[in-house]
Amino acid sequence: MAKLRLACLVTHPIQYQAPLLRRVAAEPDLELSVFFATDFSARAFKAHDFGQAIVWDVPLLEGYRSEVLERIGAPDPEGVEPPLDFWRPLSRGLAKRLDSPAGGRGFDALWIHGYARFNHWTAIASAKRRGIKVLLRDEATAISAPRGRLKTAAKRAFFAGLRAGVDAFLAIGTLNRRYYEENGVDPRRIHLVPYAVDNDYFRRGAEAASARRDAYRAELGIAPGRPIVLACGKLIERKRPLQLLEAFARIHADEAARSPVLLYAGDGPLRGAIEARAASLAPGAVKVLGFVPQSKLPACYDLCDLFALPSGQEAWGLVVNEVMCAGRAVIVST
Repeated sequence: MAKLRLACLVTHPIQYQAPLLRRVAAEPDLELSVFFATDFSARAFKAHDFGQAIVWDVPLLEGYRSEVLERIGAPDPEGVEPPLDFWRPLSRGLAKRLDSPAGGRGFDALWIHGYARFNHWTAIASAKRRGIKVLLRDEATAISAPRGRLKTAAKRAFFAGLRAGVDAFLAIGTLNRRYYEENGVDPRRIHLVPYAVDNDYFRRGAEAASARRDAYRAELGIAPGRPIVLACGKLIERKRPLQLLEAFARIHADEAARSPVLLYAGDGPLRGAIEARAASLAPGAVKVLGFVPQSKLPACYDLCDLFALPSGQEAWGLVVNEVMCAGRAVIVST
């Protein structure tokens, strides 16, 4: 029996998706080819909301077949990657790759991650013209963004057109599935492909880090016995790091709390405000570690006693999945 040929279109290599792509590529009855609109995340780059060079130190392109499409547009002169939006990243060449090779068999399906991009709309049209099934996976939920009555009605109208071009919707979770159903998608066309992390990787990493937990604590200047609260993510308004600091300050002075420490594993435009506010609210009890590479995160998770994710909005919050692999307690916003 011939293998099912599956093409996958993604904006860029993403650390959370790489393990899933490797897992799909390992299926014996599938032939996976991944196409990226840009590969900026697979090398050193400057993120617009970090203000510094970022390098992912875990393999993003290994274990599956991939190709980078010809990108339209480029970073600004200082090399800072602009934020992804409806128009970015733009690329060309996917339609040609979807064509059946001479004497060969074309793709059976195209899996697209995200629908709110011009690049992906053209990909849907290209696939449908060639008789290729379209599978769509996205992160939106009813609570992932504020929507008034007018915007909700417009979204339902948009989905009426989207349903005509998509054969199956791949839900990342129950809220995402419900969102599709509320926008008129037949439940029979929705299949659960949940967001997840590489549990084994983070479990093994945390277990290995436990052997030098005390040494890591000493490197950070944290005395034995002091409980550690950890937050991990970009220091931007949506993540509400300052609200976490205000909450932490309320327990910091409580003797029953045993002089806790708050660690931020991340960087961003609010770093200066956090450090200034911490100096007055909880002097000596707050440390901003800056950007922490993926390979170092398990040690952070192992070190903490409690993890907090106070975000105002999150598509999912996969960092919670990661820290739970270390067996730590979590506090998250609704």
